[in-house]
Amino acid sequence: MSKSDDKRLHGLVYADPKARIDLSGIDPSSKPYSQGDKAQDKAAVEQLAVRLDELQNRFWADRRYKLLVVLQGTDASGKDGTLRHVFGRMSPLGVHAVSWRAPTEDERAHDFLWRIHQRVPAAGEITVFNRSHYEDVLVPVVKGQITAQQVKQRFAQINDFERMLTETGTVVCKFMLHISRQEQQERLQARLDDPAKHWKFLMEDVEARRHWDDYQAAYADLISATGTPWAPWTVVPANSKTHRNLMIATLLERTLQGLDLRFPPGDPALKGLRIE
Repeated sequence: MSKSDDKRLHGLVYADPKARIDLSGIDPSSKPYSQGDKAQDKAAVEQLAVRLDELQNRFWADRRYKLLVVLQGTDASGKDGTLRHVFGRMSPLGVHAVSWRAPTEDERAHDFLWRIHQRVPAAGEITVFNRSHYEDVLVPVVKGQITAQQVKQRFAQINDFERMLTETGTVVCKFMLHISRQEQQERLQARLDDPAKHWKFLMEDVEARRHWDDYQAAYADLISATGTPWAPWTVVPANSKTHRNLMIATLLERTLQGLDLRFPPGDPALKGLRIE
């Protein structure tokens, strides 16, 4: 990573549970990865999507690693859009998206990480969580369904869980898509104004919006407590959809490139073989 890259990530990456994040100090409209021109940024995203597809093919063939990408953010922060534009070119053979909803009755009968562990990637796979186990330290906290001691306990359990994943070959990348309250208002209203997007709108979104400050505080708590050296958080200024895609694609390309992926050696019997 170059010094310029270090500067762009300064204040956006959280890898020390002792460090407290201040989301109000991060401008969701900032564009640290932008080239200054929207058309150029979109072209860069397209190029990165092609590059990620190439790296994913090598990742699938290498099979030494697993990649878990966590996308968290408030309603309308762009999780679906990120999946479409950053991962859309990748082969479905090795890339899987998991969208998490409220736990079922059976899932609630187990510990809160039980259902999560069943969907983490296998060797050679890239799994993208659209929402994640972090919902269990967001919604119950804002609704007052668990105590402060239980929250602290869950933070520790998440850290141990993610440490276990990384120690057994999983690379964990966690992105918090950071948008402003005004940007969320505009995006939610756009869903209401477009009948084709009504399916994306839930009345719970309105209720959650009333607790905007509470959710921001809960996000600050969880990022501060679970940003670790083995599974750091990256806060992505996401008011700009193009910048959001550019930043995440850039960081994922850098992550995969850093793994020194390689194709396995070919079968010696194939040398000189001709198909007739």
